[in-house]
Amino acid sequence: MHKIKPYGKTLKEQLKAGARDRLYNFVLADGAIRGVIMNGTRMVNEMRANHELGILETLVLGRAYLGVGLMSADLKGNDRISIKIDCSGPIRGLAVEASAFGDVRGHLKNIPIPLDKPMESFDLAPFFGAGLLSVTKHLENAKQPFTGQVILKYGNVAQDLANYYLTSAQIPTAFNLSIKFDKQGNVTGAGGLFLQALPQADDELADSLEQRVIDLPSLGDVFTGNDDPQRLVDKFFKAYGPRFLANRRIEFMCHCNRERVRSLLTLLPIDELTDIRDKGPFPLELRCHNCNTAYQFSEKEIREIYGQRFPNN
Repeated sequence: MHKIKPYGKTLKEQLKAGARDRLYNFVLADGAIRGVIMNGTRMVNEMRANHELGILETLVLGRAYLGVGLMSADLKGNDRISIKIDCSGPIRGLAVEASAFGDVRGHLKNIPIPLDKPMESFDLAPFFGAGLLSVTKHLENAKQPFTGQVILKYGNVAQDLANYYLTSAQIPTAFNLSIKFDKQGNVTGAGGLFLQALPQADDELADSLEQRVIDLPSLGDVFTGNDDPQRLVDKFFKAYGPRFLANRRIEFMCHCNRERVRSLLTLLPIDELTDIRDKGPFPLELRCHNCNTAYQFSEKEIREIYGQRFPNN
């Protein structure tokens, strides 16, 4: 993977931004509520640069990155979790995944998203239309991935992820996903909050916390000012006795490389590989759909790949 524009003007700024991009696990009300809060400003900015996104596309894909990042907080080892949306609207869909190491990657199906008229608000429901939301857990010790699926009800990543947990597991859950843009359209802050009621949480507790989430300031605004996520939780959830459990990095990261892409070329059917060998164009450029990194292969390299695959032709 090649990051087109690392976030920060200098190496020092980039390191500071990387240190701020973290997610924090915590519990409230003596463990009756589990929560995760995340600053993802650097992640969203680097994602945007690599995928060459406008404001609308950044908002759509950025919220998905923040959401799956929060959902990855309880992963271990080589576990991964992914969300996929297939929809009838101009977005068409997206696919994003996160690992237990804090690596997040993924893509939109339609770039740019067509606009019939200027956006009047950040309500994205018209751009999603009807569709399905799928959540897949790839657990290291499981024989096969587990996938749950719900109808896309709101056209809002935060609300639809909350609805997924309520529908598939009957667990009351709240997501707050926020991206702040300045007047020039630059992302100045991005973050997310996840709260989930555990079995010992009563309805009164869940209702009071839901209102507290509604009253929260914009996390995009909060992280624009480089405020500390732990301090925010301590301040707004003080009455519930917040207790932090762990924290770790979160980053836009894809582990594609030239050799992996080259290996995919060797798997092409003979007729497709022959057509590429004979007609090009050269250099042949292939892009990783998860990070948009471009890999180029010369005519000589393609002929070498063909010769290794079909030595007698």
